[in-house]
Amino acid sequence: MMISIDKFKIVVENTPLVSIDFIIENSEGNYLLGKRVNEPACGYWFTLGGRIFKNEKIEDAIKRLSKKEFYQEITLDSLKFHGIYEHFYDNSFVDENISTHYVVLAYKLKLEQNLNLLNIEHCAYNYYSKEEILNSSYVHTYVKNYFKEGN
Repeated sequence: MMISIDKFKIVVENTPLVSIDFIIENSEGNYLLGKRVNEPACGYWFTLGGRIFKNEKIEDAIKRLSKKEFYQEITLDSLKFHGIYEHFYDNSFVDENISTHYVVLAYKLKLEQNLNLLNIEHCAYNYYSKEEILNSSYVHTYVKNYFKEGN
């Protein structure tokens, strides 16, 4: 359920958001990242995904977000659960003075086909190796955490 920006501002200011991140691997073993155009993490390369709406089942959120982010309806059973993460930002897309706290459910997905990638949250897309992700200053630390030993 979408709510007004004014109500959402109150939510962001007072509660954590629950989101899904897709760790998408291609047939060469490289991972898809998008360059973010909005806060938080504007300008960084990040995994695709988004938040879960109130009263939305995780399965339904996965279908909605995969369709929105890469134009394919993915189901929960086609994903491998990667873990639960927390992302803390000093700002948010609703206000630069309001911090954001995400509880992130990260899922891995292997896709062989090329993706149709155009949306309003990213200005560019690229595939990177695990080593490139871990060594790049342009890839956000929270994304790097998905690829560190033990993950």
